[in-house]
Amino acid sequence: MDIHEYQAKDVLAKFGVQIAPGALAYSPEQAAYRARELGGDKWVVKAQVHAGGRGKAGGVKICETENEIQTACENMFGKKLITHQTGSEGKGIYRVYVEAAVAIDREIYLGFVLDRSSQRVMVVASHEGGMEIEEISEERPDSIVRSTVDPAVGLLDFQSREIAFALGLEPNMIQQMVRTLKSCYRAFTDLDATMVEINPLVITSDKRILALDAKMTFDDNALFRHPQISELRDKSQEDPRESRAADRGLSYVGLEGNIGCIVNGAGLAMATMDTIKLAGGEPANFLDIGGGATPERVAKAFRLVMSDQNVQAVLVNIFAGINRCDWVAMGVVQALKEVTVEVPVVIRLAGTNVEEGQRILAQSGLPIIRANTLMEAAERVVVAWQNDLKQNTNIRIAQ
Repeated sequence: MDIHEYQAKDVLAKFGVQIAPGALAYSPEQAAYRARELGGDKWVVKAQVHAGGRGKAGGVKICETENEIQTACENMFGKKLITHQTGSEGKGIYRVYVEAAVAIDREIYLGFVLDRSSQRVMVVASHEGGMEIEEISEERPDSIVRSTVDPAVGLLDFQSREIAFALGLEPNMIQQMVRTLKSCYRAFTDLDATMVEINPLVITSDKRILALDAKMTFDDNALFRHPQISELRDKSQEDPRESRAADRGLSYVGLEGNIGCIVNGAGLAMATMDTIKLAGGEPANFLDIGGGATPERVAKAFRLVMSDQNVQAVLVNIFAGINRCDWVAMGVVQALKEVTVEVPVVIRLAGTNVEEGQRILAQSGLPIIRANTLMEAAERVVVAWQNDLKQNTNIRIAQ
């Protein structure tokens, strides 16, 4: 789960990370009022969306008067911010963060991520902040500092000092950086985060270390331990299909294809998508309904898949291990009777009681296309989609 910049800053500040004074606004007038509250003669107005690259897309504006603040906000509120991370659909802007401008001496990139190869938290830093870490890695890889943290002892002072020295900080700034690094690490571990990124982390002209931007991502499976973090979720920034799936306990990721997938098991779902591609089709989603493919769960999955207007065929691929194929087949038949599905449906069952499951499907009277293997199922769903597409095209031409 992602959270907004202002939320991440608030979380990190509670752990001891210093931030610039700022306030949230939901309208241009409120943004101008927030600036008066903050005081000063220069402010930064930032669109609050779950995406990087806001500055290049016009989502960050430096303002010197209240009129400039209102104008900047009027050009943001209700609009879609399109960055390299959002794709062409963009993200809606419904709130902005007004922050007092600070005099910057230098910018640093700082990130905490889970390193799968070492199975530990890794600190990633660079003395060239303000840029995307991908750009830094590609253009100047030697500028990146990496350090893995031993989970048995955590991030120690000497390790933090090594990172600070590697970033070229002055001796009188080392202790501030040590406190910042350790505060970020505590926030990362205590809240079950999967990423903490501060870009840029700046050294001001009066020698303070401030987080001018912040991003945090959390492990969805651990949110039950942190209700205060779960409350920060903003569904307006999520794919509505993925949001609905999460609320129903389904693992769903929307894609840009036209063949919907309903599968039990993440690995099998990945294999199903690969096989559809191999057969010449494009998957519309990743959907893992889990081990319990009950009629209710299958019905929820069909409703979710069919809510995508791009879906023109559906492939159901179930391997019954703990479940039984006859139970799954009954669930599929019941689901298809409850949910209106007007596109071709291909079903492949394998595992326990597969013969009985196939018999139930055959005797259901529903227009189900059956398959015995994954490759056969993928080929049949692609052919069914192409035939259905041709038929609909001919009907439109005839009309």
